[in-house]
Amino acid sequence: MNYRLFRALSALVGVLPEPVIRRLGRALGYSLSFVAPRKMEMAERHMARALGTTEGAKKTARRMFASYGRYWAETFWMRPRRFDQVVRHAEVIGLEHIDAARQDGIVLALPHVGNWEAAGARAVAEGISVLAVAEALGDPRIVEWFIDVRAKFGIEVIIADRGAGVTKALLARLREKRTIALPCDRDVGGGGVAVSFFGEETTLPAGPVAMADRTGAHLLVVGCYFKKGRGHRLVVQPRLEIPQGATPEERVAKGTQELAYRLEQVISDKPEQWHMMVPNWPSDRT
Repeated sequence: MNYRLFRALSALVGVLPEPVIRRLGRALGYSLSFVAPRKMEMAERHMARALGTTEGAKKTARRMFASYGRYWAETFWMRPRRFDQVVRHAEVIGLEHIDAARQDGIVLALPHVGNWEAAGARAVAEGISVLAVAEALGDPRIVEWFIDVRAKFGIEVIIADRGAGVTKALLARLREKRTIALPCDRDVGGGGVAVSFFGEETTLPAGPVAMADRTGAHLLVVGCYFKKGRGHRLVVQPRLEIPQGATPEERVAKGTQELAYRLEQVISDKPEQWHMMVPNWPSDRT
């Protein structure tokens, strides 16, 4: 049933003009914040962390739901024939950091902010093929649908829970001096690196720093933001230099903490676009 719903929504939204689906997505997302109290409560906690205060956290959380609705609307709306439109309306700041890294391989580290598919489309337009890691969903048919949609935009996707072959495939891509994209503001699998993230201890995945350390690839943190109207603003930060350490484990630990600080910067720029409504700190589960 979920799969059929996804396909039906894609068919319906796909025939609507972009301004309509953008506003419709925001309206539906905002409405959802009133009927999903547990997710709303968790989103409010995360917005308070990003804002540094509980003041205004509820209002920001509702705006985050609206942003999340826009994300889904754009996902359902995207078609290969609209590739040029998406690219044309995607502004890139810091493209020179990408250009400087092309010969060494690139690890793009992203939080769940805005719509990262737009960043992938822009990367493809710049001549950069991207292998991205995505979280698994409950229905394998929905997973395959997502993979197919992104493939039509030139974005190759590998699912995070499909065994040790994931790491092997990512390292092989980097050793070919190519590009991978890793969402990294959630330690989905557990066993990540302990960090201070927005002033509270949690864990983040070791993958981005570990792979950059092993291969010499450039580690670039990227923020993918919605513009107020149509389009996206993509901000590529300067290369994250991995701190020196006596062992790989020490370098990864220090580097992941630096990554956490960079993610804070990206999220704090537009906290209402940080699509985080699930537990992400140990205290969220108590």
